[in-house]
Amino acid sequence: MPAVTIRNLSEEAHRALKVRAAQHNRSTEAEMRAILEAAVRPAGRLRIGTALSEMSRKIGLTNADVEALEQTRDTRPAQPMRFG
Repeated sequence: MPAVTIRNLSEEAHRALKVRAAQHNRSTEAEMRAILEAAVRPAGRLRIGTALSEMSRKIGLTNADVEALEQTRDTRPAQPMRFG
């Protein structure tokens, strides 16, 4: 797993991180991970699995429908296209 080193962090910022971590009952390192994750993975992002699930519910797709599709699906490996 990648590691990150943060240099030149002010004492004030470090103290604030320690306080915030204590408020969330986690270590300072865990708090920094949570802050970074929240920054790069915003809550409003589109999650493809969730979007597909919602679409399926809207059109009334059931597990039985999915099972029927699976039974008729061609499971043979795809063949490369031939030209000429």
